[in-house]
Amino acid sequence: MILLRLYWEFFKIGLFTIGGGLATLPFLYELQSKTGWFTIQDIANMVAVSESTPGPMGVNMATFTGYSIAGLPGGIIAPLGLVTPSVIIILLIANILERFKTNKYIQYAMYGLRAASAGLIAIAGLRVAQIAFLNMDLFSKTNELTDLIRPLPVLLAVLIFIIFKKTDRHPILYIVGSAVLGAVLML
Repeated sequence: MILLRLYWEFFKIGLFTIGGGLATLPFLYELQSKTGWFTIQDIANMVAVSESTPGPMGVNMATFTGYSIAGLPGGIIAPLGLVTPSVIIILLIANILERFKTNKYIQYAMYGLRAASAGLIAIAGLRVAQIAFLNMDLFSKTNELTDLIRPLPVLLAVLIFIIFKKTDRHPILYIVGSAVLGAVLML
């Protein structure tokens, strides 16, 4: 029964997510609050692992979640559920879009989807930043502003941003370097 539920939950995420892996994050937060299958910290770990491994981020997160919940069968079923809607939709509308690609209403719909995708990615980015830079649990206990911000991750992010802007290095170097620093400094 858990495999069927995993498939269904990730099918719904795949059906309504437009914009790639980060756009799945609002749906994963909703799934977390609804099922309790994983924690908010687990979502942050999913993002870190998914960004550091080859393949589409959304599929990597679905695999990570499915495997965590139901082992190897879950690791297969969850990403299968995630990609099924895309396959169905592509098969159904590929010919229709080709015939109507010059239709102004179709073009307007595509622009609207881009805006929705940007909004979902922005929300996901803000939530990841909240997890990485803010210590909400400690702040809620102490109400001390100094307990709210995690200075080392903020400093690391600023440092990486500056280095990224001044050099022409591949982004994977920053991901690997951040993973090593995070492990060493236990961020």
